[in-house]
Amino acid sequence: VQLQASGGGLVQAGGSLGLSCAASGSISSINTMAWYRQRSGNEREMVARIRPDNDTRYADSVKGRFTISRDDGKNTLYLQMNSLKSEDTAVYICTADVRPRPEDRFYRYWGQGTQVTVSS
Repeated sequence: VQLQASGGGLVQAGGSLGLSCAASGSISSINTMAWYRQRSGNEREMVARIRPDNDTRYADSVKGRFTISRDDGKNTLYLQMNSLKSEDTAVYICTADVRPRPEDRFYRYWGQGTQVTVSS
């Protein structure tokens, strides 16, 4: 299973950016999907997560500004980021809890990360 993230880049403060993360390979089903971020010198933190029933949870720092969504037909996770701040600058990393075959348990897979830079 591979997770390929895309959509990062440079944006001015107050702007918007959308991230995508496509899962491919041997996939029977996907449970929770999530975005994490790692800012320079900081620990990795969860930004948002979404369950198969579309139940979502957000970090307090992004509530009201970020929206997580998923398209299970495409095995793809999204993150729409609005009203970006300089403190949102980080490497954004997607995860997915995947059952490769029906008889397998779920395994957590991590993408390679995509850089988001917000200039003030």
